[in-house]
Amino acid sequence: MASSARSAHVAKLYRAIYAVVRRIPAGRVATYAQVAELAGIPGGGRVAGAAMKVSGPGDRLPWQRVIGKAGPSRGRIAIHDPVGAAIQRQLLNQEGVEIGDSGLVALDRYGWLPVGSTDRGPRNRHGDRAGKHRARRRATTR
Repeated sequence: MASSARSAHVAKLYRAIYAVVRRIPAGRVATYAQVAELAGIPGGGRVAGAAMKVSGPGDRLPWQRVIGKAGPSRGRIAIHDPVGAAIQRQLLNQEGVEIGDSGLVALDRYGWLPVGSTDRGPRNRHGDRAGKHRARRRATTR
């Protein structure tokens, strides 16, 4: 892929990610992986992270509402820069999102699902909801 075609492709992906992030309402959060999936990039959590990292003030994004995934029902402030993490924590607190001392956020309480979403819960790295389907398949194939 030529450099200009690659740049155009990346710009298109980032625009799709930014469109999703702009839809996250105040007082709610979404994980990088969720944002990527809603933008049409399944498994693209790192792409969403890269897009957020290079966004600027002109993009007018509620960037503080995008967090890392820490488990099936928990998210975490994923900014490693202590100043950026403190700003994110402050902005989320102002929106009413409770954040634990270690940066954890309850996704079952503050997680965002867009209207019309058919997702019924967090998925693990295999795409299964909480691994239940995978375990069931293993049990029935033995």
